[in-house]
Amino acid sequence: MDKLFRIVSFICIMAVAALAQASPELAKALPDSTVSLEDVSFSHIYVFIEGGKKHPVGDLADAVDNSFYMGLGFRYTYWENFDGIILFQYSYFEPHFDVPRINGVHEVSGKLGLDYRWNMIAPIVFGAGFLCNWTRADYDGDKKAFDFNNDYGATLTDNETEFGWFARLNLPVFTYGNYRAGMNVSWEQLWTLPERSNMLVVGLYVERRIW
Repeated sequence: MDKLFRIVSFICIMAVAALAQASPELAKALPDSTVSLEDVSFSHIYVFIEGGKKHPVGDLADAVDNSFYMGLGFRYTYWENFDGIILFQYSYFEPHFDVPRINGVHEVSGKLGLDYRWNMIAPIVFGAGFLCNWTRADYDGDKKAFDFNNDYGATLTDNETEFGWFARLNLPVFTYGNYRAGMNVSWEQLWTLPERSNMLVVGLYVERRIW
């Protein structure tokens, strides 16, 4: 609970810092889709790198530790006040359980969605979309050594793909010319069975406008 309180407090501080940019002078410098509807699509494209931490929630927190991640993303103007987003992230999770021969789990995540810029909370942006996670256990031995009905993580010795959705907040706290830096906060849910898998993702990013 204390850890969650610290995370929420940090997010609130970053949100206040983002809102501090809402002055008319700084708003003009923010990458935005302020062109007419006829030519807004793909009129601007941005690329960013990010890194942070993934925090499993619920049953997933009982299975694996928090994990650092790194990622690459693209943002492009799509429609009035809407931006398209494409994200790729990699992380490595270490299990809580004593799983024989499995050192951890590789995860590659791909996300596709839309960001919406609501003028009342500018420059804070919120978005949502779909995700696809590819996972594989860190194990190169013989899969026949596992009891797939009882050994934790045994099914991850082969490639496993899960789909789900995400919602996110983009909190830009620094803008200079074609560059922007800030924090991304995401809630992810995978449609796993019998229970859904949930995760809170908090990371910092640096973005550059390409055109």
